[in-house]
Amino acid sequence: MTDFTEIWTYLSRGPLLWLTATLIAYAIGDALFRAANRQPLANPVLIAVTLLGTLLWATNTPYTTYFQGAQFVHFLLGPATVALAIPLALNLPRLRKSALLVAAALIAGSVTSIITALAIAKAFGADQTLLATLAPKSATAPVAIGIAESLGGSPTLTAVLVILTGITGAIIVTPLLNALKLKDWRARGFATGVASHGIGTARAFQVNPVAGAFAGLGMALKAILTALIAPLILRLF
Repeated sequence: MTDFTEIWTYLSRGPLLWLTATLIAYAIGDALFRAANRQPLANPVLIAVTLLGTLLWATNTPYTTYFQGAQFVHFLLGPATVALAIPLALNLPRLRKSALLVAAALIAGSVTSIITALAIAKAFGADQTLLATLAPKSATAPVAIGIAESLGGSPTLTAVLVILTGITGAIIVTPLLNALKLKDWRARGFATGVASHGIGTARAFQVNPVAGAFAGLGMALKAILTALIAPLILRLF
């Protein structure tokens, strides 16, 4: 046991360890997702987060140590977000026909997500720092972290909340929209992107390419609008 501890201490100092662990955890999650016939509950991100969280807890590794090794994955969030412009361009004619509906859905979804989160947290006695942390939780991670930091919230906690929001959305979005009998892939995708950003967008692409394109649009526009209205809404609380 002592030898194992010494070996682990040595390995944990290397930056590639946690990047490798992240890739392996996601590979396992994706394999289980495929084995489960792409069922929403077998979300690969949820599985990967669970595996990595268990590993960090078992090895008593601080998150900062993990992030130093796996930050390249965080860096890729930027290029991955920009790459969503490709399916958007391919679906531009559909987007133009739905411009007014998209604008209305964006405003309704963005305002509702912020107000409901802040109202519930306030009812449970959350302080101003926690409210600032919660306000941008439905925006994509790079934007949400920046907003939380500018509002005086906790960027680290915001990142956790963003991931939880995305995973929750990705799990429930397909059964929920099926239950609501919503068949328009544009509406399904846009609602998913507005509510659960990148993780939900990935799920939308798995279901339908048009839904994925509109989910990417919803995610991008939601990030911009959240940056503008989150500080204003936060003042009301």
